[in-house]
Amino acid sequence: MRRLTIGAGVLLLCGPYVRSAEKVFDFSELKTGEAPAGFRSVVSGDGKPGQWKVVQNELPQAFPSISGKAPVQTERAVLAQVSRDPTDEHAPILIYEGETFGDFKITTLFKLVDGDVEQMAGIAFRIQDENNFYYVRASGIGNSFYFFKIVNGQRSAPIGAKAEIPRGVWHEMAVECKGTEIRAWLNGKELVATLSDKSFASGRIGFWTKSDSVSYFADTRVIYTPRETLAQILIKESLRTHPRLIGLQMFAPMGGSKEAHLVASSNATEIGRPAPPEVQDVLARSIPYHGKDRDHVIITLPLRDRNGENVAAVKVIMKSFPGQTDKNALARALPIVKAMEERVQTRKDLLE
Repeated sequence: MRRLTIGAGVLLLCGPYVRSAEKVFDFSELKTGEAPAGFRSVVSGDGKPGQWKVVQNELPQAFPSISGKAPVQTERAVLAQVSRDPTDEHAPILIYEGETFGDFKITTLFKLVDGDVEQMAGIAFRIQDENNFYYVRASGIGNSFYFFKIVNGQRSAPIGAKAEIPRGVWHEMAVECKGTEIRAWLNGKELVATLSDKSFASGRIGFWTKSDSVSYFADTRVIYTPRETLAQILIKESLRTHPRLIGLQMFAPMGGSKEAHLVASSNATEIGRPAPPEVQDVLARSIPYHGKDRDHVIITLPLRDRNGENVAAVKVIMKSFPGQTDKNALARALPIVKAMEERVQTRKDLLE
């Protein structure tokens, strides 16, 4: 396996035959006060969505100093939820939109910073929507580490154990899903006994808080079994059918976001990047874009679903030849996208 950068703050471990991949959420490239791109802020229950942003905070060194003279803590960028809405049934969630996970293990550091009504931090996973998901959370006031299931907005009974979780200290939380089995750890101790649940086979992951909790998250890693989306399957099949293509990319909005990102590509290292302005224009106005770069020509076309709705944009990169015109370049690219459209029912089908 090998590690490749696919976008700001996210790394991917991939290769032609790998069985596992890793994403690392690193917020160090973002400015203080910014909300991270590629995430969607929602609320489960009552009240308004939370306020998520990057802040600077001291974190333990990942590795001890050989000399012993280096500081044991260093200031780095971390993710913070800082809204103080005291509504009881109010759970802000920041959902990562770049991937749907089936089998995975997520590990994150978290710190309970403040809160009068609650001091909680957690991981939401296999998220279908705001009313259907699992989550594991740590409570500093309740001194507990529990698993819950939300189905149609109704919360299950807690499963877990009592535990001291001091405020203002970094702790580690981990969740693992394999098929129907779910396990969870707090600071290396498995406080949620292995349980089995068939409600949700896959879904998105997100950071979770409760009520007026101010909570920080850092050093989040997800090791998972990649799920090949229809978008990526269409790219691979098109490349097999047209082996002389230089490259092929598909862009689409993810989740509730209006901003498009690269969701499938002949080069896996690019996936996750924001769409350039010309691609955004193709999506907005449903018109083709023509471009040239040295010895190749670029045609970007809208991709429509069964109802004729523009759901994605496909960039076709082809080798140029003497006498190449925009018209014949479009004629070469159009059948490739039309063949894809025959397989696309909705945008959701492309991404899941």
